[in-house]
Amino acid sequence: MTYIEFVDCVGRARLSIRGFARLVCTHANTFTNYAKDNHVPDHWGIVATLMAEMAKHDVDFKGPLSKVELTPKKTRGGAAKGKFGGTKQPDFFIDGIKEQRQ
Repeated sequence: MTYIEFVDCVGRARLSIRGFARLVCTHANTFTNYAKDNHVPDHWGIVATLMAEMAKHDVDFKGPLSKVELTPKKTRGGAAKGKFGGTKQPDFFIDGIKEQRQ
């Protein structure tokens, strides 16, 4: 599925990309990043298509989905405290090093 088709399905489901992401417990950037390649993985295309079809027939999917306990995805590549850009640098705030720099 192309990204444009995906956005169309999400819109027909009466959702924004951010709203879709919230329902499936994923970061919105996950979906907007697919715009670069203009391709969305099949499983997200299927979910968006089914949501659009359910909305077309006035079937509530938000209620049942909100009851499912999903585990939020961890952000990949994010910087940790004391580290730059998520790289595997040594911790700059170890007591010994911190004392040496003062």
